[in-house]
Amino acid sequence: ADRVERVLVIGSSEGVVSQIAVAAGAHRVDHVDIDTECVRACAEHLPYGYSPEELAAAERGDGPVTVHYADGWEYLDGASTTDQRYDVVVIDLPDERPEDPDAQHNRLCGVEFLSLASAVLAPGGVLVGQAGCPTLWRNDTLRTSLERFGEVFARVVHYGSDEHEWSFLSGLREPIEHPVRRMTRRLADLPYRPESIDADGLRRGAVLPTSLRRHRA
Repeated sequence: ADRVERVLVIGSSEGVVSQIAVAAGAHRVDHVDIDTECVRACAEHLPYGYSPEELAAAERGDGPVTVHYADGWEYLDGASTTDQRYDVVVIDLPDERPEDPDAQHNRLCGVEFLSLASAVLAPGGVLVGQAGCPTLWRNDTLRTSLERFGEVFARVVHYGSDEHEWSFLSGLREPIEHPVRRMTRRLADLPYRPESIDADGLRRGAVLPTSLRRHRA
């Protein structure tokens, strides 16, 4: 992203993404989660993410993070009709469950929702989403996520973690060149130092698994 000043997080009940965004330089983070009870339970019981005191401050909007207990779709629908724009939008949800059509969060994985989220991006902004697993026998979510991101964004960048079994996709509305080169340069200047990502990891992670490269070809 050109800037990391305003960040929107949808999901991420425990708040780690919000904390990382602030550490990376964000002045304002809007954290939207539909489940009040879950977010508060995470703060009370998990050894990472918000502490109960930090969550209480975020619920009041006292500091750089503001927590909104709301449906992500409805929040985006409202934001898209105003001048509210974000440099980074992070969609941090459980993996899509196509085998369960009643799973509420499935609707936040489709093209319509991605289009709604892209509408609140500032110029030079980036949307990042968890996109499933690259493992050959369980990569259906990653395959469909690639197709959906390709419908919405002019440039899509894959990152497959070498420390975890997950892939992530970044979408940009502008067709920029050499996105991975830009990412590695920005990484060196970030005030936040990732524990499991470095420049070599970014370059390696940008390469899709073999089966998906063949599928896209």
